[in-house]
Amino acid sequence: MAHSTDTTQLLLDSRQGHKEALDELMPLVHDELRDIAHRLLQKRPAGHMLTTTALVHEAYLKLIDQSRVDWSDHAHFQALSARIMRQILIDYFRKQSADKRGGDAAMISLEEGKIPVDQRGETLLALDEALTRLADRDPRKAQIVMYQFFGGMTQKAIANVLDLSTRTIRREWRKARAWLAREISGTDEVGGDEGTDESAS
Repeated sequence: MAHSTDTTQLLLDSRQGHKEALDELMPLVHDELRDIAHRLLQKRPAGHMLTTTALVHEAYLKLIDQSRVDWSDHAHFQALSARIMRQILIDYFRKQSADKRGGDAAMISLEEGKIPVDQRGETLLALDEALTRLADRDPRKAQIVMYQFFGGMTQKAIANVLDLSTRTIRREWRKARAWLAREISGTDEVGGDEGTDESAS
């Protein structure tokens, strides 16, 4: 994909101190963040005020802090974006949870599976808490979920970041989804035959 290739080269050039590359990189970074934010907020809970623009702006400010960012390649950029998006969303909904709870249910997709999210984002918070518990049990599975769900990364890109085969990523993703579904809702029904593994390990 040309856009991805351009971003990767600019990331590498900017690491070498080329200001021109950084100037060209920033609009591409902004565009990719907007795509991720739009996907994450497409099925946002009714009534919440977090907009795509606000999410992109906050994530963009964190990403352009050169002291934090490992501009290694495009896949690692996506992985960092996923971590940042996750933290911004969770921080936002934690603040919202202090308000009165309730409201109509919405749905947020964990790939093929569906996770119900109430008006204050309580189930997204439950997902984050379950993901944290999964990280204690199996950090690799937790990373895969975070990258695919919060970062919209392809399994090929995740395999590149974690130095694993795409077959391993698919297998770990299925197991992680099944485990998270049980933790959040007490059911194995997360989407077809893929959610049949017995445990996260």
